[in-house]
Amino acid sequence: MSDTQTPKGPIGRFLALSPDSVPKTLFVAVTLCLFASMIVSVAAVSLRPVQEANKLRDKQLNVLQVSGVYEPGMNVADAFASFEPQVLDLQTGSFTDQFDATTFDDIAAASDPELSVALTDDPAGIGRKANYRVVYLLKDDAGAIDKVILPIHGYGLWSTLYGFIALEENGNDIYGLQFYQHGETPGLGAEVDNPRWKTLWSGKKLRDDNGDLQITVAKSQPAAGADYYIDALAGATLTTVGVNNLVNFWMGDQGYAPFLAKLKAGEI
Repeated sequence: MSDTQTPKGPIGRFLALSPDSVPKTLFVAVTLCLFASMIVSVAAVSLRPVQEANKLRDKQLNVLQVSGVYEPGMNVADAFASFEPQVLDLQTGSFTDQFDATTFDDIAAASDPELSVALTDDPAGIGRKANYRVVYLLKDDAGAIDKVILPIHGYGLWSTLYGFIALEENGNDIYGLQFYQHGETPGLGAEVDNPRWKTLWSGKKLRDDNGDLQITVAKSQPAAGADYYIDALAGATLTTVGVNNLVNFWMGDQGYAPFLAKLKAGEI
């Protein structure tokens, strides 16, 4: 048989196979998978800066909203420039210049053993707590603190809820609370996004005159009174418990209590 009739070598024998043969079918499938993977990888890498920019803008927007600064149509970046980010040492309640407040990722820091601690008393269900958090100060024209915006997070029913709480300059009166990321049940736990429920937080207080933490999210009003009470989410008992736990955790001794005490005393 001549050379033109008999393919030589493995490549020649492969090319001579029927198009619907198993080897050729597998080759085409693997090639398409590899090509698709390359396209997805290139797209993911090229779009990462856009995704990070959108993530940053969303966080800035939530800070503006929870502090009552945002108005539809305003430039988010320009408006956010009026806020002063600071890295807070949770243990001392003081600001630190050890990190750049504009780039420090306190959520990622919670996974770093050198920048966080494992929790044994963990009502918020977060496992580890970063030793440092980025907080935001809103100052008036005279340079005095008008509001402080504190990041909070904790476990609800199905997910970790991430959000902010805005406090007045005395560190005790709540201006607002909202969550920017969660996976709670639509129509139930996801009602944490309902504007009507969020307005319930405005004007509430964290601590009573004795300095005891009293803020409560529940179905019934606590003995401390209405000033410390936010009505539960209808039909979302476990999400309600989660929100109550995470707010009390972050406003308590393991969270921002040392900072809030200094704020109240005028030491910030």
